[in-house]
Amino acid sequence: MSLFSTPNRLYRVLALAEVVTWTLLMAGMVLKYVLQATDALVRIGGGLHGFTFLSYCVTTVLVAVDQRWKLSHLAMGLGSAIVPYLTVPFERWALKKGLLGHEWRLRSDEPAGFFERVAAYALRHPIAAGLVAIVVVAVVFSVLLMLGPPTEWFS
Repeated sequence: MSLFSTPNRLYRVLALAEVVTWTLLMAGMVLKYVLQATDALVRIGGGLHGFTFLSYCVTTVLVAVDQRWKLSHLAMGLGSAIVPYLTVPFERWALKKGLLGHEWRLRSDEPAGFFERVAAYALRHPIAAGLVAIVVVAVVFSVLLMLGPPTEWFS
């Protein structure tokens, strides 16, 4: 079974990855700021977390469009990535509420509107869409790296 085979499978994997990368980042911060040992894990964990965070957000939008989420559910899904460790409880809640289907609706249904057409194309051409998504996430990630830590953006 492919990682992308169902919305609930893809979303679960990204929610768990988000938790793992939060843990790496926080462990790195303890090493750097509390133990004053090294910042290596902050660099590694921060980079992995940043990339996973952006990937989770892209996946949340894709799933929300495909599964016809309310705007409030989309906002909650995106917001769950900001609060440490909230992605897994949100994913469990969304699955329980029936927001994460066992199949991609737009693989077969006719899309209605711009966002559904984009999502349908992505689901029907997963390799091309995956490559585009990776490039877009990498570009956004690179720009954010150049901007530095969020705590320094407005100072």
